[in-house]
Amino acid sequence: MAKNESLRGAVPLSHFYLRQRVRPGDRALDATCGNGFDTLLLAELAGEGGEVWAFDVQPRAIAATRALLEREGRLATVHLLEAGHERVSEFVPVGLAAAVFNLGYLPGGETSLVTDPARTVTALTQAAKLLKPGGVVTIALYTGHEGGPEEAQAVHEWGASLPPREYNVWCSRQLNRSPVAPYLVLVEKIRG
Repeated sequence: MAKNESLRGAVPLSHFYLRQRVRPGDRALDATCGNGFDTLLLAELAGEGGEVWAFDVQPRAIAATRALLEREGRLATVHLLEAGHERVSEFVPVGLAAAVFNLGYLPGGETSLVTDPARTVTALTQAAKLLKPGGVVTIALYTGHEGGPEEAQAVHEWGASLPPREYNVWCSRQLNRSPVAPYLVLVEKIRG
């Protein structure tokens, strides 16, 4: 874990897992780049020899991510794509160490623009197939907004349908938080 970071919340827990799996030279995907914090972490972990693909449908999100990466000197290894995450397989090659999904709406953005269950499941299916053995997909789910519970249900059904000989699927919630607090689903492609 990074200095002074706790595991309070879905995103810090996602980052904890990503730090365990993404190594210098790896490939990674941020399927919902938002303000760029997950993209930056992936770029730092993959290093100069790695590659990261970052998707978002909102120009504002792409611009915020670009600005953060430029400020931190990490833009060179990141492919920014203004496209829906349901299109990842059009751009991203097989062999990902990690794929990150932070669902819901852009923090600080328009709350009516939210991820969609059908597109999310399509994107998750593609991302899982793009993983290398031992690779992970982290999915931060938010159920406190309109459409959030339905998207969470779709993600749960998708995760439950994955073959147990090929994937491990975990759901992690904080028991001492609100029932609508964000939580994490983690998918691991089984090695060998």
